[in-house]
Amino acid sequence: VQKNLEGFSHEEEEIGKGEVGVVPDCFISCLFNRKRPDVITTTNWLAPVIWEGTYNRPVLEKYYKRLNITIGLAVICVPGKFSNQSLTDFIQSANKHFLFGYSVVFYFLLDVFSTLPPIALGPLRTFKVFLMVKSDIGKDFYFIYMNNLFDYIITHIQYEVNFLFVMNAEQVFKDDFGVETLGKSVAQLSAWWYFKDGDTFPYERRLKSAAFIPFEEGDFYYHSAIFGGTVEEVLNLIREYQKGAIQDIKNQLSSTYEHHLNKYLLIKKPTKLLSPEYNWDPSFRTPPQIKCVKIAWQSKNV
Repeated sequence: VQKNLEGFSHEEEEIGKGEVGVVPDCFISCLFNRKRPDVITTTNWLAPVIWEGTYNRPVLEKYYKRLNITIGLAVICVPGKFSNQSLTDFIQSANKHFLFGYSVVFYFLLDVFSTLPPIALGPLRTFKVFLMVKSDIGKDFYFIYMNNLFDYIITHIQYEVNFLFVMNAEQVFKDDFGVETLGKSVAQLSAWWYFKDGDTFPYERRLKSAAFIPFEEGDFYYHSAIFGGTVEEVLNLIREYQKGAIQDIKNQLSSTYEHHLNKYLLIKKPTKLLSPEYNWDPSFRTPPQIKCVKIAWQSKNV
C-alpha cells in the first residue's frame, strides 16, 4: 500500500487548493475497513464507516503530509445554546485534537451582538471572523448561517482550504480527530439513533416538505453537528439545503437543517461516514462498540 501511495502522491502535490487530497477509491479498501466484526464498517454503497481500529493512520499520515493541505473548520454558534465558556472549551479542545500537525483555519460567523472569547491557538492554526448578515427570506438561524457561509466560501474560503468541516460548538474534542476523517463527502452518524431501528428515525415525514423521507426509505440517521468534505461538496450541500428551505417557506412549512441534511445524504450518499465515536453523548451508557470517544456532545447546553 505504501509503495502504491508513493506513486500517486507526487501528482497530487501539483494540484491547487480545493482540489487535492481525496484518497483514490482503489486504495480505500487497503486503508480502511480493518476487521471490527462488532460494527458496520462498510455501507451497501461501499463507503467506509470510520471506527477506532478500522483505518491505517500511519499510511494516511504519510500520504497527506506530502500534500501540504489546509483544513477549514466553520464553527456554528447557535444563539442561546452556547456560552463563552463552552465555546472556549470547544476551541481549546479543537486546537489540541482537530487535525493536529496540519494547517487549520477556524472560521467564526457572528452577528454584531456576539463576541468571541480570547483565542490562543498553536502552530499552524489561525482563525477568521466574518459578519453574519440577516436574511430577507427566512428567520431560522441555520438558514441565515448557511446563506452567509455559502457566500464566504465563494468569496474567501474556497481559496484558502482543501477540506472544510462545519461543526456545532456544543461539543468537545476528547481524542484525535485525524486524517482518517478526510474525504469527498463526510457525514456523522447520530449517536442517538445509530443503535435503534430505522423505522423510528426522526426524518421529516410531512409529504409537502422538501425534506420528506417516506417510512420505507432511509439508510442511517445523520447528526447535523458535523459535516465535511471537499469545498465543492460542502457548497453542494448548502445549495440544496437553501433550495429545500426556500421551498418549505413558500409552502408555509418549517423543517430543520438536520432534516434537510438527511434528505440530501439519502439522495447523494456520503463517501465516508464517521461512527458515533466521533460524536458520542456522554449522558448515555457507553456500549462496548464505542472503543474511543473522539468528540463528546455537550447535551447539557441543548
